[in-house]
Amino acid sequence: MIPKGGWIDMKAGRDFGPKIVQAHSLLTDFDIYLFRQGKHSRLYDKLGAHLTVLDGEQGTQFGVWAPNADRVFVIGDFNGWKNEHSLLPRDDGSGIWEGFLPGVGKGALYKYRIVCKDGRCLDKADPFAFRSEVPPATASIVWELGYEWSDGEWMKSRGERNSLRSPISIYECHLGSWRRKGDGSWLTYSELSEEIPKYLKESGFTHLELLPVMEHPFYGSWGTRPQATLRRQGGMGIPRA
Repeated sequence: MIPKGGWIDMKAGRDFGPKIVQAHSLLTDFDIYLFRQGKHSRLYDKLGAHLTVLDGEQGTQFGVWAPNADRVFVIGDFNGWKNEHSLLPRDDGSGIWEGFLPGVGKGALYKYRIVCKDGRCLDKADPFAFRSEVPPATASIVWELGYEWSDGEWMKSRGERNSLRSPISIYECHLGSWRRKGDGSWLTYSELSEEIPKYLKESGFTHLELLPVMEHPFYGSWGTRPQATLRRQGGMGIPRA
């Protein structure tokens, strides 16, 4: 658990920075157990950036795994990208650093500044971010995923079909290069959701296989070199909250 009070690493006796970063955790002991086992299937609910209200104050909870770090700062447009907000290391040996930053809200740009034990200083995007800047920019963006799916009936009916005996014809597609507008810009996700099913139906395909939709810096790779696994391409629309 994070030391109660939050600001001192009791083992090293070091002050971990301004009290603007408040000691707070989304992780339970069972979460840490699953994390150590490599079996936690919803770490994106615990690590990364999450809009939170703590003691009546709105802000963002940050958490990142950096087991070899000496210090971890959250830098962003809210602090001039300076080393002003140091996260707190958990005292359970998990290598996770976390803390609550009041006043940091939806849409804030941020990265983690990892200070290594050998003195190197690395600025890293959040591997659990839900949104990021469009390349070549690389900052993560504080966001929330509140979208409610409405495909319950289809999911239920899917299990009633005999997939082993049904015909199958798969169409593989990279959304960013499938089709462009007249000015060369991308179709949005909403537009693609209308255009692609229509094309598949007209062409006789039964299934769609998407090449990676995660944000990737080199579009010639067709998504095979993503920046992170939870951030889909931002140039075609923002995540629905």
